[in-house]
Amino acid sequence: MSTSTTSQEDFYKLLAENKERLKELSAINRTTSIIKEGGTIEDTLRQICLIIPDAWQYPQFTVARIKYDKKEYTSAGFKESPWFQSQEFNTIDGEKGVFEIFYTKEFPNEDEGPFLTEERDLIQNISNLTVGFLNSKKAKDYVREVKVVKKPPETEGSHLRKKLLQKFINQHNFDRDIYHDLMPFKVKEILLIANLYDAYNLEKEDRVTDNILGEYSKLSLTSVPRISGVSTLEEALEKLEEKHYNMVIIMMGADRVTPIEMSKRIKGEYNYIPLYLLVNNSAVLNEMEKNPFAIENIDKIFEWNGDPKIFFSMIKLLEDKVNLE
Repeated sequence: MSTSTTSQEDFYKLLAENKERLKELSAINRTTSIIKEGGTIEDTLRQICLIIPDAWQYPQFTVARIKYDKKEYTSAGFKESPWFQSQEFNTIDGEKGVFEIFYTKEFPNEDEGPFLTEERDLIQNISNLTVGFLNSKKAKDYVREVKVVKKPPETEGSHLRKKLLQKFINQHNFDRDIYHDLMPFKVKEILLIANLYDAYNLEKEDRVTDNILGEYSKLSLTSVPRISGVSTLEEALEKLEEKHYNMVIIMMGADRVTPIEMSKRIKGEYNYIPLYLLVNNSAVLNEMEKNPFAIENIDKIFEWNGDPKIFFSMIKLLEDKVNLE
């Protein structure tokens, strides 16, 4: 065989492989778009099932089925066959489901029967996206039940739902699955705890939110985070009960004890939320770092130098850390 014939075969092989990868990427993008529409679980799973066959090596001979919550969703012309691959999944509350891909006729063996290794990766990624969607739906259903006004005594059922929501948020923030790879983590909600004097100083120096907005504009960044401010531990816990925050910042002024006690209490209930301490001078910073036991509930300490840009630095530090994991 001549060199020219070999080169031509290599070229067509590479072309075919690239075509397959583009089909797989398209399936991920289409799945993400379907999920972002925010439809019902039934409609979302039905739509995902319909697009799956197009991404496999032999789309005209591929059918798909999703089983979840005692229901089945199938693609057009579905029928079972001996040539299939499956991917099981579990939602945050332990409900099980499965993705199944069938070829309707026999094909030559590849990496996993007639299926490619990349197709195994693809079904896992689509499964991960779907689990993220299902978990979000379950969490939102619980959040709708939360009453911000006076809280009634917590029943056993509501306690379990609260633990379920916290478990979901914990996984959402620290399990960096394919969903986060496709949609990088962004800080959207910040809880700032500062006494009235420190809060006044912040506003006197410069408006924090405006400053952050300015930094985002300079870098052509979107998704500017929203900052909610409170001045007591009780108010902070009330806010954290009301909704999820990506970051908690505690300002430490003359009082060296209260912020540490706050960090201990908050981390005790919401240990998955990053908590940063903002001190007002380098001497305090050095003193704090010499006593690791006192700051064991604090993820990082920053020095307040009068420049609100420090908040932008905190945000970017957390976003970069999460997106690199």
